[in-house]
This record gives sequence, C-alpha cells and structure tokens, in this order.
Amino acid sequence: MAVTTWLAIGVFAAAIVLIATEWIPRVATALGGAVLMLLIGATDAEHAFYSEDAGIDWNVIFLLLGMMLIVAVVQRTGVFEYLAIRAAKLARGRPYRLMVLLSLVTGFLSAWLDNVTTVLLIAPVTIAVCQRLALPIVPYLLAEIMACNIGGAATLIGDPPNIIIGSRGNLSFNDFLVHMTPIAVLLLLVFCLLARVLFRSAFRYDPERAQQVMAMDEREAIRDARLLAVGGVVVGLVMACFVLHTALHLEPSVVAMTGGLALLALSHWTRGGNGRATAVLKDVEWETLAFFAGLFVMVGALVRTGVIGELGEAAARATDGDLFTTSMTLVFGSVLPSASLDNIPFVASVSPIVAEIVNSAADPAHAEVLWWSFALGADLAGNLTIIASSANVVVVGIAERHGQPISFWRFTRYGAVVTVVTVAVAGCYVALRYFALA
Repeated sequence: MAVTTWLAIGVFAAAIVLIATEWIPRVATALGGAVLMLLIGATDAEHAFYSEDAGIDWNVIFLLLGMMLIVAVVQRTGVFEYLAIRAAKLARGRPYRLMVLLSLVTGFLSAWLDNVTTVLLIAPVTIAVCQRLALPIVPYLLAEIMACNIGGAATLIGDPPNIIIGSRGNLSFNDFLVHMTPIAVLLLLVFCLLARVLFRSAFRYDPERAQQVMAMDEREAIRDARLLAVGGVVVGLVMACFVLHTALHLEPSVVAMTGGLALLALSHWTRGGNGRATAVLKDVEWETLAFFAGLFVMVGALVRTGVIGELGEAAARATDGDLFTTSMTLVFGSVLPSASLDNIPFVASVSPIVAEIVNSAADPAHAEVLWWSFALGADLAGNLTIIASSANVVVVGIAERHGQPISFWRFTRYGAVVTVVTVAVAGCYVALRYFALA
C-alpha cells in the first residue's frame, strides 16, 4: 500500500478511537479527521464535495435537514405530546409494554419509510411519554434505534443499503418482501423478548404516574390545530412521495427538503407564525449534520484509496467460490466493517464484488442468496456502534440536545448483544432456507 493509504487508515483509526472514548467532542473529531484526509492527499475537494462514491452524500444530508425542519414545525402543534399520552394509555403505564409497543411501531414504520425519517418522527414522542411516566429516556431511545435497524431490513426502501443492493442486484420490491420481510419480523419479535432482559432496570412502574396519565385528555395537548392540519397534509404528501419516489423520479432528499421548506413557509400564516422560522432553524440538529459531513469525507478517503475495496476482495478470495461459505462470510463478515465505517459506504464499495461473484456463479439464480446474506449482515450491523447507521447518529444527537447523552460505549454495550443475537439468528435463517431446506 502507498504511504497515503496507510496515513488514511491511521487518521480513520484515530478518529474512531476518539469518538469511542469521547476525549474530544465527536463533531470536532469528525471534522478534524476530514481536514486531515484532505491535507494528506487521501482525498481532495473534487472527491470530497462532488463524488457520489467517495464524498459527502448530499442526499443524506438534505434528507436529514428536510425532515428536521418538518419535525421542528410539527412539534409546535403539540401532536407529539398527544401521541405520547395515547401510547402511555394503550400500554396502561406499564414500562415494558410501552417499550414493546414503541419498538413494534418503530420497526413497522422503518420498513416503509427511511430509517432516519422514522426516528425523527418517533424520538420526540418517546421523550414526551417517558417524561410523563418518569421513565429513563435513554433505554427507550436505544430500543427504538435497534428496532428501527431491524425493521428497516424488511423492504427495499427501509434501509439505504437495501436500495444500493436492490440496484446492483436488479432486485425488486417484491423480492425483498419474499426474502427479507419474514426474517425481519422474526428478529423484531426476538428483539422484544431480548429487551425484557437488556433494559430490565428501566422498567420502574409508578402507579401514581400511570393513573395521572390515564386520567389525562390527550386532545388538550394540541396547541395549534390549524398548523397540525397543514402539517398533516404536508407529512402525508412527503410519505407518499417517499414510497413512490422511484416512480416519480424524485430523490428522497428532494422530497424531504421540499416538504420541510413548504411547511416552514406555510407555518408563517398560522397563529403565532411571526418569528417561527427563526425558532425552527434553531431546533435543527446542525451538529449532527456536520458530524455526518466529516464522517462521509473520512470514509470517502478510504474508498478512494482502495482500502474498502481491497477488504471486500480479500473476503471473496478467502471463500474460494463456495456458495455456502461465501454466504456465511457475507452475513458474519460484513458486521465489523459495516459497524466501523457506516453501512452505506461499505455496501456501496463491496456490492460490485458481490455482483461479480453472483454473475460468475454456475447457477446465478441460486447465487442470489448472496445478496440476502449481504443485506442481513450490513443492515443488522447498524446496531453495533453509534456510527454504524445514520439513524443511530440522529437519535444520539436528539438525546444529547435533551440533556440525555448516550456514550459510544453505552450504546455498544447494548448494541453488541443485540447484534450478536440477531446476526446469529439471521445466519441460521440463511443456512436453513437456502441450503438445508432448498
């Protein structure tokens, strides 16, 4: 390897250590690492800002920004408090029942919406309901992140890596429903059982608080019905466009930004609209967006120097063309790289290698199992570390903004258990469905 390549690996490794130890704020680490990658020549301005494969993913950045604008406007209507009271009432104030309810809702939504969109909509509800019931907020946010990453594996549009895999493998929406949805549903149920043990210290039932919530009228939480009606129409249109974005030839980022800016403009004409735009912009998670930008530049440098591609090729050579061995390698071997690099750039870099293996197989139809193995490994790895999935970074930023910081190690302590269990079940699913019972 060239000296620049080794320097890029060193910069990225140092950044991961600093993010994990939190010796330096993670935003400063990500941006500092990006600057170093530019200075050592591992990347340049053209690749960092304009390359689709080795630069900042502006679609992700503007998708986040658009959804943050929508959430910031909608939360001023009081609808999140309304939903929080409804959720608490359905769970009858029981903490574990509430966690299961929120996890299942999150998992379902993430299958049909982008993961980031899902957590941006669900996290404010979670914080509100936990505050109502005097429950610790962080365990519920962690449970939702993990349910979101599991549920997102179910469909073509549920998780960004799936979109990349679907494009590379020429796989349809229905292909994902047939092959990925069954295991995603099973894993979501397994996670709900696992959560009973993992987060048991958070299940502190307060009968008095529960009774207070049951006696509340959630309709009183709505502060601006007119803005809620406007917001409901905009959000509905945005969600419909997300589902139909391939047919409409609109990128999700364009849909989100259009919806966010439109709602921001329309909110000015509702009651108390003067000065609302300034307040909404203050609520945008600018630090989270900056963190993503820095992370994209660092990972893009590894893509440009060939590090990620070489890792994928080495894994392919190690399996020596055996379909079962390759499938298991993709399920289990994708976990650590995806968790360390963010699963989006990892999948983008390795998917051409998987495509080559599938196309050169003696039976390409049977070799399609490699795509499902790859998708499961990359998607489920999103639960291992904070930086493994875009949704993780967003929720951690929201938690920190509400005075509930989630450290790298606290996240990984829970995420490692969930990842090990779910990946093991996924590996058994692949072995049984596509080999033992085929």
